[in-house]
Amino acid sequence: MNLNRPLTSADLLQLKRWNTPTIYNGWEQITKRNPAADAFNLEETRDFMPQMGPMVGYAVTVVIEPSHRQHRETNPNGWQEYRRYVASRPGPKIVVIQDLDQPRVIGSFWGEVNSNTHRALGCVGTITDGAIRDLDEMNNAGFKALARRLCVGHAFAHPVRWDCEVEVFGRTVRPGDLIHADKHGFMVVTPEEQPHLLEAARFMDTNECSTVIAAARDAAGRSLEETCAALDRAAAEFSANVKTKFKRAGEW
Repeated sequence: MNLNRPLTSADLLQLKRWNTPTIYNGWEQITKRNPAADAFNLEETRDFMPQMGPMVGYAVTVVIEPSHRQHRETNPNGWQEYRRYVASRPGPKIVVIQDLDQPRVIGSFWGEVNSNTHRALGCVGTITDGAIRDLDEMNNAGFKALARRLCVGHAFAHPVRWDCEVEVFGRTVRPGDLIHADKHGFMVVTPEEQPHLLEAARFMDTNECSTVIAAARDAAGRSLEETCAALDRAAAEFSANVKTKFKRAGEW
């Protein structure tokens, strides 16, 4: 895992001020990947704490299989070893969990105890393709969760393996990847894409507000023809600004 992080704590706080679609708008201008669908979740997920706004952090990963008791017997020290792994990584951290019981969810890794425990270890939230429980208590702990659904029990939720590549909601996540997540879903930003992410997102947001959105909001009192002409001019200005700022995707 790459621990050389190009973003400061101040950068992360500023990234948290925008929603995930706005971060995507900046990301697609600087990435060398396919911006159509190469960074965000491809399956639907649910934000159970939308009132908390976006969360930003670095992935720590773990695989679980709550339907199988033998994982506890195979590695009775799994919880202690897993917690030390999480504690050893710099934060802020987002716990990304792949649940092997898919598509049937048997039990929840998360609840009041684990959310408070992980907050103490520097984690701000989780993305799990399984379930969560103790929703009010997780809210009280200030621990954000994107998950597939709620459930009642924990079954045999036990760390099976950790610090490994996982796949959740159709997206591969590696330890140390930067994650931005909110009620729309989540996106995964590789280390080489991070240095200019904040600047790109800020630019794209400003560009939208000063061109196409401003033209649309100023439509009152204009004829339909005048409104369409103003929108055409604004769209052209928006595109010209992007071309000037970004010579081509991935190059600065």
